Amino acid sequence: MSGLPESERSDWTDLDLLTREEAHGRLLTEIADTDVRLAELGTDDEAEAERDLLQRRLRALREAAEDLVAPTGQTGRTGPTDHSKN
Repeated sequence: MSGLPESERSDWTDLDLLTREEAHGRLLTEIADTDVRLAELGTDDEAEAERDLLQRRLRALREAAEDLVAPTGQTGRTGPTDHSKN
């Protein structure tokens, strides 16, 4: 047990951190949900404003999901410290 008061202890051990694969899966789920919401929108002006927001959200979600996918199509792309040279 740490001698520090509870307010000064690190809470890193209590955090629920996602792996890249888990984050990618959650993004894909959110993309599918957003696609459904877009398909359900009407054609009035209020729906048009919401459609614009959802389309921007969808683009951002897809970009984030793509950033998590390695060139081979699998999640877990190597980081910037990977300096492999052939």
